[in-house]
Amino acid sequence: MSEKTEKEEKQLPSFQCDTMPLGVLTADASKNFFDKIVINGFSIICFTTTIVLTLVICAAAFFRYILNGDLTGYEEWVKIFAFWLYFSAAVIGAYNRTHVSADLVQAYVPGGSLKDFLVVIKDLITVGVCLLFTWYGYEFFMFGFMGPLGTGIAIPKTSVWRISLWIGYLPVFLGLIFMTYYFTRDLFLNLRRLLRRMRDK
Repeated sequence: MSEKTEKEEKQLPSFQCDTMPLGVLTADASKNFFDKIVINGFSIICFTTTIVLTLVICAAAFFRYILNGDLTGYEEWVKIFAFWLYFSAAVIGAYNRTHVSADLVQAYVPGGSLKDFLVVIKDLITVGVCLLFTWYGYEFFMFGFMGPLGTGIAIPKTSVWRISLWIGYLPVFLGLIFMTYYFTRDLFLNLRRLLRRMRDK
């Protein structure tokens, strides 16, 4: 193998690092024990709620169009399971960095310090917004858990099945907590990448 070819192979990882989107990970990539528990737990919730939602909606359609009846209050269960499904999937998306986004920085800015700086700014804004909504999610959950007066009296419930509303509010709060955690992880990783690039200059 020639000296030129060896030099090109040594430079290849840095080239890939500059051109690939920052922070590309998959669910199988070296998870620590905490991530394994969190992601596997939310994956089980996603799978279970998907099955339950499918069965409930199919049962409602069967009652309505085949038996000409009505599955009373099924919407209450659908809403609760849907919240658990959506926010569990959102946590998994935050871990994998697969949330739908129009990331113009990745698309148009060439690799380098400017791109790393803009990614850090983007991550900082993302974490700030997610922290704000986590606070709203906490207030949302506490409203359902402690009631409108905050005394645990007159806890809001659904009209038909009398399900406490905090059961549907909890996944919003939990989902936002873990989304904030993984967005903060991305912020620190990309900040470290920026500082390393600046130090190596």
